[in-house]
Amino acid sequence: MARSFYSHIKDAWRDPGEGKLGELQWQRKQEWRDEGALERIDRPTRLDKAREQGYKAKQGVIVVRASVRKGNARKVRHKAGRRSKRQGVNRIGRKKNIQRIAEERSTRKYPNLRVLNSYWVGEDGSQKWFEVLLVDPNHPAIESDDDLNWICDETHKNRALRGKTGVGRRNRGLGGKGKGHERTRPSQSSADR
Repeated sequence: MARSFYSHIKDAWRDPGEGKLGELQWQRKQEWRDEGALERIDRPTRLDKAREQGYKAKQGVIVVRASVRKGNARKVRHKAGRRSKRQGVNRIGRKKNIQRIAEERSTRKYPNLRVLNSYWVGEDGSQKWFEVLLVDPNHPAIESDDDLNWICDETHKNRALRGKTGVGRRNRGLGGKGKGHERTRPSQSSADR
């Protein structure tokens, strides 16, 4: 049986630093560094991953490339009232996943759109790039699409900000596999036991 076009793309992205894709990624990153933090793009960089996440090449579906700085959260130094040891500036880890931050920034820039999902497309020493799939809930093409019209409901407003996307749910400790993911709700002391 012949392999699909998507399976070849998936194979290439298993090791994006090697071969033809490695050269292409190196060139892309040169251009991406000069762009803004959020750039609307015409088509996805990883078509296989975008399709897995629900992308369709139709009106009302928008792709945005978001860059987020890597590393810990840096805080502003206190002016007075702390000794150096208690400043708490450098080693403060983020509670949120970097990918989730990219989704939240995208939903803030495009308030009339809703985040469907996102995926990784590259990183260098200082930043990571993600492509965020956004959907217009008021577009007739989306309202008539049986696969995407669920997002038109008002209950899905600000999905990314409430941690309702795939990466948001994983960041909240829901729906994962392995240690610590046995629970099906965010809190052990939840009232709905």
